[in-house]
Amino acid sequence: MKFSRACLHSFGYELPPNVVTSEAIEQRLEPVYTRLKLPFGRLELMSGIRERRFWDRGTQPSDAAALAGKKALDASGMAPEDIQCLIFTSVSRDMLEPASASFVHRLLGLPEKCLVFDISNACLGFLDGMILLANMIELGQVKRGLIVSGETAEDLMESTLQRLLADSALTRKSIKSSFASMTIGSGAVALVMCDAEESLSGYMLTDGVYRANTSHNHLCQGDLGSGQGTLMATDSEELLKRGVETASATWSDFVQQTGWVPESIDRFFCHQVGSAHAKLLFESLGIDQKKNFETLAFLGNVGSVSAPVTMAMGIEQGKFARGQRAAILGIGSGINCLMLAVDAT
Repeated sequence: MKFSRACLHSFGYELPPNVVTSEAIEQRLEPVYTRLKLPFGRLELMSGIRERRFWDRGTQPSDAAALAGKKALDASGMAPEDIQCLIFTSVSRDMLEPASASFVHRLLGLPEKCLVFDISNACLGFLDGMILLANMIELGQVKRGLIVSGETAEDLMESTLQRLLADSALTRKSIKSSFASMTIGSGAVALVMCDAEESLSGYMLTDGVYRANTSHNHLCQGDLGSGQGTLMATDSEELLKRGVETASATWSDFVQQTGWVPESIDRFFCHQVGSAHAKLLFESLGIDQKKNFETLAFLGNVGSVSAPVTMAMGIEQGKFARGQRAAILGIGSGINCLMLAVDAT
């Protein structure tokens, strides 16, 4: 996919107020750790995640997404009535029906003449939203749109901990499928995109490259609770291998399509799963990990929020500025991979 008119105009994000450390999670699991003779500190050691954040009780995905959406709108200088399309992209959602985007639309006071819908693709939802909105901008169907995501991981974490504490048959082997669930955090991010003629930001989406490797869609599956709340089962080791394998093939396509050599890319923003994943990914792609801007240690894996909120913070901190190039590297369960090129030169 090639783009010439789609501009990343303004980001907004909201971090939940409640910080939960990996140490605190292990303290809750002390009976399990003691029985299985697991070393304390392994969660942070294996994941690189020191802490993650959670919302106050009762916060809906649409509430979180609207907080970020308002910040993105405020930063854009646009009025709510200027927005012609709203896309909600979280793994988390308020309910099955109606679309969570409809709640965000009302909370933000967006106009009636606004295309409103949800899309879902695990951790790639927001990036998929970017290419869908970019396509509409390229076709001249809309001039301005808003993408939002609000991940609420509280129920997943609580359900996982309760199940582990209640399972007397748990072993050192069987606990592994729950490890990824303990790396998850909450957060919200939003992005106003518009036609380049309406923006001076200079952050242009130029390319998108994707691959699907769905023969491995069994490696990470969620909502398997059967009345026990939200639960996930993840084969972390195999998912790591197959995800990086898929990313390597996608990266080859990315380099060929963009014509960018790794040395010409100033910054990388990735979907963040864990420190081991990042290390293997950059080694496999043959690119400099020092160029990777990370938020993993204090946000954890925030699902569809991870890559865009990391980019938003990178721009905010001057790590990606005018005159530079960036690549967004997204890998999601499925397995799906999407890589986007952003040129600010």
